[in-house]
Amino acid sequence: MYRRMLFAMAASLSLAVAAPAMAAEEFILVQSTTSTQNSGLFDHILPQFTGETGIAVRVVAVGTGQAIRNAANGDGDVLFVHAKPAEEAFVAEGNGMARHDVMYNDFVLVGPSSDPAGVRGMTDVTAALARIAEAETPFASRGDDSGTHKAELRLWAQTPVSVSEASGGWYRETGSGMGATLNIASGMGAYAMTDRATWIAFANKGALDILVEGDDRLFNQYGIILVNPERHPNVKAAAGQAFVDWILSEEGQSAIASYTLEGEQLFFPNAK
Repeated sequence: MYRRMLFAMAASLSLAVAAPAMAAEEFILVQSTTSTQNSGLFDHILPQFTGETGIAVRVVAVGTGQAIRNAANGDGDVLFVHAKPAEEAFVAEGNGMARHDVMYNDFVLVGPSSDPAGVRGMTDVTAALARIAEAETPFASRGDDSGTHKAELRLWAQTPVSVSEASGGWYRETGSGMGATLNIASGMGAYAMTDRATWIAFANKGALDILVEGDDRLFNQYGIILVNPERHPNVKAAAGQAFVDWILSEEGQSAIASYTLEGEQLFFPNAK
């Protein structure tokens, strides 16, 4: 009995010592978009940052619009997304500190290899979208206020097409992330717009091919912002700024550039 009591006391003491150590782990919360997570970029670069600084990074990967709303509510220390006008508005409204360019890639239009709308090889993306609409072939849109969805809507606005009127017909809004939307497009033989990194990492391509690429309007810029600690006192400003500084540093930029899949570089650093 006496020995059991000693063991129990020792175990309790061990837990009491371990608990503060676990609670003391330094970490930051990064609100980010699905492409940075689903492409595998964070799995590639975050261990390097943590190994050098001791700061762990927990990522919330959602659509850019939701990430911005989360950060505006103070739920996060750093915002890392890809919708520059919305990011600049986030800073202008006092929710974040300075915005910095980090990296870029591009969007592409994918669709069934049979290409019923006949857009393969086109380099004018809005002309291709208008042709898809004219043919009334299915188009799968994320419809989730993500960075990709925002970019897609800007392109549709440059055509005579009203996708709001077409919604529910040939224009299908999935309300889902990029991976789920590509799965739907693959299953129904629909066209879709995706960032190239997610496309490269996407396993269920089925009969989908890249059909339209190369238009300058498909440029996809990513930015990073420290959430404003004066507005949200819970923000871990020092640790968050350390992450921002590392991402923008030569070392962080090299880590981003070194990430490849299937021999292709997914993101191209361009921090100034």
